[in-house]
Amino acid sequence: MTNLKLDQLQAFLAVVRSGGVSRASEQLRLTQPAVSARIKALEESLGVVLFERAATGMRLTKRGELLLNHTQQIAQLTEYVKRDVVDPAGGLGTLRIGVSETIAQCWLPDLISALTERFPKLQLEINVDVSVNLRAALMAREIDLAILMGPVSEFSIDNVELPTFPLAWCCSAALEIPANPADMLARMPVVTYAKNTRPFRELKRELLVRVGPEVRLFSSSSLSAGFRLVEVGQAVAAMPRQLAQRYVDAGALQFFEPGWVPNALKFTASFVGDGEISLAEQASEIARRIAVEYDLACISASQSDQNLE
Repeated sequence: MTNLKLDQLQAFLAVVRSGGVSRASEQLRLTQPAVSARIKALEESLGVVLFERAATGMRLTKRGELLLNHTQQIAQLTEYVKRDVVDPAGGLGTLRIGVSETIAQCWLPDLISALTERFPKLQLEINVDVSVNLRAALMAREIDLAILMGPVSEFSIDNVELPTFPLAWCCSAALEIPANPADMLARMPVVTYAKNTRPFRELKRELLVRVGPEVRLFSSSSLSAGFRLVEVGQAVAAMPRQLAQRYVDAGALQFFEPGWVPNALKFTASFVGDGEISLAEQASEIARRIAVEYDLACISASQSDQNLE
């Protein structure tokens, strides 16, 4: 017991949670031999076998299950120390964040500012991608926090609900909106999110009912590209109103009302819930605060514009 070390327990917990040495090594940023060496050293220190090793993988022994309970408590205490005792200015390692482009174009800079203010020496890795890829990366423990179109319906994932993004129909400011604005959806292609997203599926289903099979859809994983297509008059789109408003204010786009709008986009800040107060959980609460502040600011600006009119 005199050689029992915290890093050995961390390796043990990582192997259990990730399901194997390979993923644990990625999570801990160590080589696989290094993780295996820590597990072996832990078993030798305790004088017990913690895992049954087979071709199908590693499974906890009864002694391993007993150790798991104690290790989880130790990990929780470690997080309490980080939260309550350690100087926030101290280094806390790296937080890997994955965000959808909608968030990246809205309040991501405010989130980064808030995180660096709370944890001045925190290192950040930021990945912008479509939600389906962010979900996969979160499940594979390749990122710590995913801000995506959620929630992620997995028992191991905790989801913090964020304000929604209402959608609005927009077209080029150079176009003349017909007497029946709904006709634009049949005349022009409709730009929408990537094919493997919920907004694409919902919009396609609704357009097939309201417009018919002749409707043309341009799917894109890039909001910027979508806005550009609309701006030059090649398509119309249902885009997040907060983002489209910038183009409308600049005189590049205009809103139109075909009589209906797709469902608002729902986002969550999602992370692996291990029953601990982790850095990712703290970051998710900061993200919720920043998102609420951004939403309230947009509502206030919209009301001011209406009053001016």
